[in-house]
Amino acid sequence: MAACNLLVLHGPNLNMLGQREPALYGHQTLAEINQLLETRAAELEATVELFQSNSEGALIDKVQEACSRIDGILINPGAFTHYSYALRDALAAAGLPLIEVHLSNIFAREPFRRRSVIAPEASGLLCGLGADSYLLGLEALVNVIKKQRGKNYE
Repeated sequence: MAACNLLVLHGPNLNMLGQREPALYGHQTLAEINQLLETRAAELEATVELFQSNSEGALIDKVQEACSRIDGILINPGAFTHYSYALRDALAAAGLPLIEVHLSNIFAREPFRRRSVIAPEASGLLCGLGADSYLLGLEALVNVIKKQRGKNYE
């Protein structure tokens, strides 16, 4: 398989990982998670472009800017998970394989966190596994792309 070019998006407050509610989100920093993602991507013969923003518009701009040169998107939308139809629409318009991830189990949290407006556009959703949600999501995304390429090139 030719290399996959992937975009990893981290939503609001994820820049505070390691400091923000470590009992809930863990002690790893975003830089540490990004390093794990880069290492795993290399093992999967993929490249990752990493982007974090607290701004909904910046995340949308990144999706639109990158969609012509990437093969798939791995996203932790943070709080935008629950209400950002604008981000959902940008991801849908990109038309790329998409995996949604969360460090905590959103379904075991407050009622408002149990709904994702992003998930219906995604091939899958992994949550509650800490940083492993990202790593398993990355692997799943590469597998989705491989399957699509298999269908497209048979």
